[in-house]
Amino acid sequence: MTEARLKTGLWVSAALRTAAQGGRSAMRLRRGDEDAGGVLAVLVDRSGGSVVLTQTRTPDGERAWMRGTGAEPVPAADADAYVARQVARDPDLWVLEFESDDLTPPFEARVL
Repeated sequence: MTEARLKTGLWVSAALRTAAQGGRSAMRLRRGDEDAGGVLAVLVDRSGGSVVLTQTRTPDGERAWMRGTGAEPVPAADADAYVARQVARDPDLWVLEFESDDLTPPFEARVL
């Protein structure tokens, strides 16, 4: 028996709303597949550092995130290039951007 999953469009709306309620700037940069598209979350701090989180699943099927651009923050141009490569491979991806001085996501996230 499989677990019912929340449609991506609804999850994106909730993540953006959560960020706004927490006083963080958040925006959707790219709309993906409404039902089952993957999500990239770009976290940007004021000094220009960025981290791109890419959605994945744990072996148990739970939602998790990986730092697609590596453990350390990267310049915005490197983050943009990473996003462009991922979107070229998967046109169904959503791309969200969040202002985050500590480079942590404003939504509940298990980062692997």
